[in-house]
Amino acid sequence: MRTTLLIVAAAVALGAAGCAEAEKAVNKGGDTPCSEFVAQDQDKRRVTVTKFLEQESSGDAAPSAQSVDASLAAIQVMCSAQANPDTPIREADLTGILVPK
Repeated sequence: MRTTLLIVAAAVALGAAGCAEAEKAVNKGGDTPCSEFVAQDQDKRRVTVTKFLEQESSGDAAPSAQSVDASLAAIQVMCSAQANPDTPIREADLTGILVPK
């Protein structure tokens, strides 16, 4: 019985990890329109922004948590004020937040 529980727990853990990777694989990153971004929950937004930052850096290194947090804030502000819901999040002005102007 205990072995069965361990196997089930391991399968669930692997499935959850696989789901996160699958989510990242199908996520549009910087091409995500504001309308989709604002409809996402906080976890999906973090995945979206992380993928966007990886796209911008050509995948050289994983973005820091601080970069993701700052980008999340900037993109949320931009999308909240955006008149066109189809504007992709890559058009958020992150200059001055992530990189000094």
